[in-house]
Amino acid sequence: MSNKNINRCFSPTSYMNEVAGSKLCYLTKEIYAQVLFSRSPPLCSLLHQPKEEKGPVYCAWLVYISSHHIYQISSEVSRLKAKRMSLYPSLEDLKVDKVIRAQSQFANATSITPAITQGVYQPQPATQGMPSSTLYPNLEELGDYMGLSLNSDEVQRNLALVPVADNQVAVPSCVGGMVRPVTGADMGIRRAEIRPGLREVIICKDQEGKVGLRLRDIDNGVFVQLVQANSPAALGGLRFGDQILQINGQNVAGWSSDKAHKALKAAAEQRIDLIVRDRPFQRTVTMHKDSSGHVGFIFKSGRITSLVKDGSAARNGLLTDHFICEINGQNVIGLKDTQIKDILTTSPTAMTITFMPKFIYEHMIKKMSSGLLKSSMDHSVPEV
Repeated sequence: MSNKNINRCFSPTSYMNEVAGSKLCYLTKEIYAQVLFSRSPPLCSLLHQPKEEKGPVYCAWLVYISSHHIYQISSEVSRLKAKRMSLYPSLEDLKVDKVIRAQSQFANATSITPAITQGVYQPQPATQGMPSSTLYPNLEELGDYMGLSLNSDEVQRNLALVPVADNQVAVPSCVGGMVRPVTGADMGIRRAEIRPGLREVIICKDQEGKVGLRLRDIDNGVFVQLVQANSPAALGGLRFGDQILQINGQNVAGWSSDKAHKALKAAAEQRIDLIVRDRPFQRTVTMHKDSSGHVGFIFKSGRITSLVKDGSAARNGLLTDHFICEINGQNVIGLKDTQIKDILTTSPTAMTITFMPKFIYEHMIKKMSSGLLKSSMDHSVPEV
């Protein structure tokens, strides 16, 4: 190596600028420095020494890292960035993902063999001082992990093999922007999704001149109170709790329910344009059944009354005094508790509940009979 290159390596700032600019240009220098120096404790201590005392040891470390560790550094920084940005449908997915990442990191660390250079400080192996891999929950033992009814084959189906150096390391696959090692490609999440932003819905009237929609005004907004089964509104994908923002180009903010119904009645039969916001008063929680088939909550008349301690419902933030609106995207408003229980029992291991605060729910269904909700509400499973 030329003296010019050696002198350049003495400056950690210039070295990081060069590497970050050429091979890790998308990374911040702060994250890169964090990984670089955490990989090399002796180098980190050398940074606090005067320049003239660093000598060839410091230079050799930088050269060694640049030639042998650039891929590992890139992978590590990518892992840190992914960890900061990852979203999970449930706490179980997050915990299992951390297990998998810990095992992958341990496997990568054990595969690194430092170069031996005469007269240069030799670092300790990456595994020295680290806990044994047996301290991490094994994927084959996930059947007893957090009470989940899982097996290694089921988890492996939700993983993707990504080549790392000479090894094949399993990392969780991403579906819909979320990491799902446990949930996988569960359809219930997609059916129950509350999408941000607005959407346009175009419907028409049936043979009787109706759209199958009942509206309710709340806080100067107009909301869907009832969607009749097999109606144009149901076929158009409207749901209980959706907010109507426009009817045929007219802003409905501040309208009463009667004025909104009159606008629908006066609209043409062939085409009615609606601008809709998905269920702003509702939110979803994804849970997982334990080995006994329970998710850990009790309900009465559709209202969640209590949570089981350390159950999946409590872990994932389900709340009491809230009404269940949907199970895996299927509307259950107006159904008897026995019918809701049957839907819960027959649901897959992963289950997504859509719920609404009690005081809002009661205001939404005000002046509607329970018989109307049961007989007229659309309880079909939505298509995705």
